[in-house]
Amino acid sequence: MICYIVLLGALSPQGALDEAAPIRFRDVAREAGIGFVLENCPTDRKHLIETMPGGIAAFDYDGDGLTDIYFTNGASVPSLEKNSPKYSNRLYRNLGGFKFKDVTREAGVAGVGYSMGAAAGDYDNDGHIDLFVAGVGRNILYRNRGDGSFEDVTTKAGIKSDAWSVGGAWLDYDNDGLLDLFVVNYVQWSPAFDVFCGNPAGNIRVYCHPRFFKGLPNRLYHNQGDGTFKDVSAESGIAAHVGKGMAVAIADYDRDGFPDILVTNDKMPNFLFHNLRNGHFEEVAFQAGVALLDSGSEISNMGADFRDFNNDGLPDIAATALSGETFPLFRNQGHGHFTDAGYSSRMGKLSRIYSGWSIGMFDFNNDGWKDIFTTNSHVNDRVEAFEATEYKQHNSIFLNDRNGTFSDVSAGSGEGFSAKGAHRGAAFADFNNDGRIDVVVSALGQPAELWENVSPAENTWLTLRLTGTKSNRNGIGAEINIGDQYNHMTTAVGYASSSHGGVHFGFGKQKQIDLIKIRWPSGIRQELRNVPTNQVLDVREAAQ
Repeated sequence: MICYIVLLGALSPQGALDEAAPIRFRDVAREAGIGFVLENCPTDRKHLIETMPGGIAAFDYDGDGLTDIYFTNGASVPSLEKNSPKYSNRLYRNLGGFKFKDVTREAGVAGVGYSMGAAAGDYDNDGHIDLFVAGVGRNILYRNRGDGSFEDVTTKAGIKSDAWSVGGAWLDYDNDGLLDLFVVNYVQWSPAFDVFCGNPAGNIRVYCHPRFFKGLPNRLYHNQGDGTFKDVSAESGIAAHVGKGMAVAIADYDRDGFPDILVTNDKMPNFLFHNLRNGHFEEVAFQAGVALLDSGSEISNMGADFRDFNNDGLPDIAATALSGETFPLFRNQGHGHFTDAGYSSRMGKLSRIYSGWSIGMFDFNNDGWKDIFTTNSHVNDRVEAFEATEYKQHNSIFLNDRNGTFSDVSAGSGEGFSAKGAHRGAAFADFNNDGRIDVVVSALGQPAELWENVSPAENTWLTLRLTGTKSNRNGIGAEINIGDQYNHMTTAVGYASSSHGGVHFGFGKQKQIDLIKIRWPSGIRQELRNVPTNQVLDVREAAQ
């Protein structure tokens, strides 16, 4: 189910919308102690994998109430081995006060191979959040032991490593109380691939277009409850659809109580897997209106988020793409149908100059409406020799105008926010528990960025951290409704990244919430009344 909150007081006494509160960030990565650099190992042969890594997971691995950060990292090319410490994936423990410590070695999560993405979720319901790491033919499932360390259980759990996997998502697709795993696969590639793409006359070599590679089906693993997973890709209907997957986002878009799966594909139609509630999925992207933009053009779909941006109670879809293609925004109309809202929302016009990777829809100024953050950079580092666009770009913030439209407020979002980079992954969390959503960003060959949200703090907020009893332990899939606002518990956000920090809401000037409605994946409905704002609220699933 999905969690929702309403903003009372968005209107002035005359009925006009108040001026939206500003959004401000500052990069505190250096003083926070985060020295991670994303090592993609660029080569003259322009192996496609070199431009694709950078996934991040934000999750509380040690259960101390503070959200920690895990960075995936590349490897030596063409060996695809982490043969130097600089290629290690990195785990940073949150010490509080925006201070972090590198605990990779003691946690045992340096990884192997050329890693791409990460997904956090407690698959064994022991109260400790586990971690899936996707990579180029080397996937890893880490079981959290609960003592500050992880165990690599990939083989004994039954997780395969025979494809180029970009990321994953935890979801309970059959509502049996156990988290299942969806793995996004990209294309068939090997280090032996050596086609020259670009301008031979000028000896300008670039990363080859996706059309040079065959696609792959995605994979679905069913949690069997004994620490192992069964590959149900074929019997569920997932394997019947070959794509070039870049991102996965989860939501119950038709509100039937079962989670559905969106996969963005690179230069081909997207997939929307509708959950048939019997262990099977039907691919309905064209029927639902989210396979392509209204123009009919295939675009370079990248990251995605699946949330309600206009407070109508239905999860919408926001994604990223390359410059000139625009960032897709599909508005959920109900009854299983979406409409292309790119230009009616102004996102089409505003995003045309950007090439986006990761994306997140969160209420950054706590006014009760979800804004959009994107990490930006082109795919090809030589694109400026061919097109009137930039390779390295600054990140973007699109302010929700609270009337179905957005404004690009990136230029005024704080000192240093205009810094350009080859940005890739992003994870979202309130790292200092002050009620404002912060962002951590990776960039190829550059230090990571940690954007502390320093927006004016007058607006109120509430973060719900859910614990399932009959549902899965994390409450993933729970829906929350508070007034006109709707949200749901998911950790699948952006490109190759995962954000496991509870469900956050903003309330403007509202000091107390009269009613919170929660629908858990088990079907249990729960109500909370007269809840003060400005707190992290731990909610345990009611027994009934």
